[in-house]
Amino acid sequence: MSARSRPVDLLLVGGGLANGLIAWRLAETRPDVSVLVLEAGPEIGGNHTWSFHDGDLTGDQHRWTAPFVAHRWAQNEVRFPERRKTLPTGYRSATSALLAEALRARLGTRIRTRARVAEIAPTRVVLDGGETIEAGAVVDGRGPRPSPHMRLGFQKFLGIEIETRRPHGLSGPIIMDATVPQTDGYRFVYSLPFAPDRLLVEDTYYADGEVLDTARLAREIETYAEAQGWAVARIVREEEGILPIALGGSIEAFWDEKRGVPASGLSAALFHPTTGYSLPDAVRLADHLATLPDLSAPALFAAVRRHSIAIWRERRFFRMLNRMLFLAGPPEERYRVLQHFYRLDPGLVARFYAARLTAADKLRILTGRPPVPVGAALRVLAFPPPPKGFAVP
Repeated sequence: MSARSRPVDLLLVGGGLANGLIAWRLAETRPDVSVLVLEAGPEIGGNHTWSFHDGDLTGDQHRWTAPFVAHRWAQNEVRFPERRKTLPTGYRSATSALLAEALRARLGTRIRTRARVAEIAPTRVVLDGGETIEAGAVVDGRGPRPSPHMRLGFQKFLGIEIETRRPHGLSGPIIMDATVPQTDGYRFVYSLPFAPDRLLVEDTYYADGEVLDTARLAREIETYAEAQGWAVARIVREEEGILPIALGGSIEAFWDEKRGVPASGLSAALFHPTTGYSLPDAVRLADHLATLPDLSAPALFAAVRRHSIAIWRERRFFRMLNRMLFLAGPPEERYRVLQHFYRLDPGLVARFYAARLTAADKLRILTGRPPVPVGAALRVLAFPPPPKGFAVP
């Protein structure tokens, strides 16, 4: 007979960004709500850097997420074969190390690591060892699972944080350097300067498949660093990821698969469809949950489902652009879509990242000579692709 733990109000399965922010926000605004976080790995938060633009969050959201933000810059830069641009908009990066430190200090024993879940239901989970934990509601934040109701591309990357022998010379992030050889889809290198002699360099691909050859990417990063004149003194750490890029699908059918289990983060299809950024949506969901009067499983499932579906519908335009990026031209030419986009003014670019485009913005994005063949673009715009299965680890 399995052991049973005392019920809690909210059981957060997965100790990543989305559930971590929910736990933090509830502890800050609803301390009467009992919360337990279960993380399968050895540490809550994992090994990640989550970046976002200043305009992605409100002033209050910047305030309450400040404990997790490790780095801030006043501007960022993009580089393409035929365009180079500095954007005078703020950029920030949060780290899993700061998230874990803050959550440990606030939640203490309400975090359990190495707690692998074998069964999940709306009001209980069963761990691998047989222990049953009951709750008013369970929230699944373990990341995306295969679904026949979504069609996705992949943004995959390897990041290596390096210490350089001499100052690297970057004053702000290069969020896209697409002057590198274009292989395996749209490729760019992403560099975040953490200190005068320390930076995170990520080799990133918008690809059709999810295979991540980390050994090859590590060699590419070494080649890129050498080309920039960054002599590596030591490697501080590595991180990797495979993020979904939404092309199409049925959001209602996606939620029907969950059988009443509330979800968060990528498990709830809450991410920017084009950039893959997830922190702003995770912050908004945490704010939303903190205002709900009823946190029972049925009420929470209905609320998160409505929230996710509304956002999915609002972002139809982004999925159309993604289809143009992935389907309207050969993989080695995908960079032209982003190169064309960055001809636009910084205000529009900021609204794009914040997923708050106006009707005029959308029209402006589509004007001018198409960066892909006209016939292919029209086919993609007129005939959205049918949903297919996907798999992201």
